[in-house]
Amino acid sequence: MIRAHSSIPPIRDHKIMSNADLLRQAISQRTELLAAAQAANTNCFRVFHGTVEGIDGLTIDRYGDAWLIQSFHQSLTQEELESLGQELKQTQDLPIIYNDRSNKNSRILNPLTPELDAFASAEQEMTENGIRFISKLRHEGQDPLLFLDMRIGREYVKANSQGKSVLNLFSYTCGIGTAAAVGGAESVTNVDFSSFALAAGRRNAELNGVSDRCEFIQSDAFPAMRQLAGMKVGGRRNQKLPSYPKLAPRQFDLVFLDPPRFAKSPFGTVDLINDYQSLFKPAMLATKAGGTIVCCNNVAKVERQAWLDALIRCVEKQGRQVASFEWIHCHQDFPSFDGNHPLKIVALTLADQ
Repeated sequence: MIRAHSSIPPIRDHKIMSNADLLRQAISQRTELLAAAQAANTNCFRVFHGTVEGIDGLTIDRYGDAWLIQSFHQSLTQEELESLGQELKQTQDLPIIYNDRSNKNSRILNPLTPELDAFASAEQEMTENGIRFISKLRHEGQDPLLFLDMRIGREYVKANSQGKSVLNLFSYTCGIGTAAAVGGAESVTNVDFSSFALAAGRRNAELNGVSDRCEFIQSDAFPAMRQLAGMKVGGRRNQKLPSYPKLAPRQFDLVFLDPPRFAKSPFGTVDLINDYQSLFKPAMLATKAGGTIVCCNNVAKVERQAWLDALIRCVEKQGRQVASFEWIHCHQDFPSFDGNHPLKIVALTLADQ
């Protein structure tokens, strides 16, 4: 595992520094982390977190055998792109893919050369703590196939899944589920509505030789969670329910809940600001007594302690108790201004009953 935790301070006075200067400083501050990544057989990490390190909306990541530059607020000029590329090649001479996602819907705007487009659209491979994952820097979706800030979550489940049954909700490409299976989980159930994401998850399982312990369920999370928890499947008012996979009630030793910020479906609304409990309640009821549910909330405006208090109250309303909890903090390649990262992860261990 990557265990380098040297602080990467936010850059506040950067008016006289160029983009290349800021990137050079960010890479220099990651010297210990990059060495730890190499030792841990990890070649996917963030080298520039622009919101904190001086260029709002710009991120630069290593994804296996490529650098990925993405701009979310403002397009980079060719000159800016070339200067950043020169700095990256001094660290590692790899192909550079630029995704201009400055449009409101974050869709990629810029074309690539035919050679780079073929490379970006092809399946690549990367490793994280020795676990193999597929990488494709341009595909039918928007986001890369592995969220790098969730590395600490994958490390947690890998270290805490031996001999356990694991439920991975909103699984996307099943990075959490793959890590659990590699960590010795007895069984892993991945749930996501996207056939594309689950296909990538199957490839990840295959790459690591754990397909026999991984199950992939294409379903809206609401009916899946509710059925597993033994609850009635309902929907939003005046919406006809589409068909969904029928599941028997079942509880798991470890449940991982990582929903998007906001989404609507006929079965319910995902709203991490106003109604996390509608997701948490069935997921918690699908967790065994003495088991652990890991909850994620990626909304910066949600206050950490208030969110935790609401989770504990929800547990108690169902006649159960939280025996202990543990905050899981992002690695230092994702710095924050005040130490409170927008992505909050807490593991709640439920009391034996």
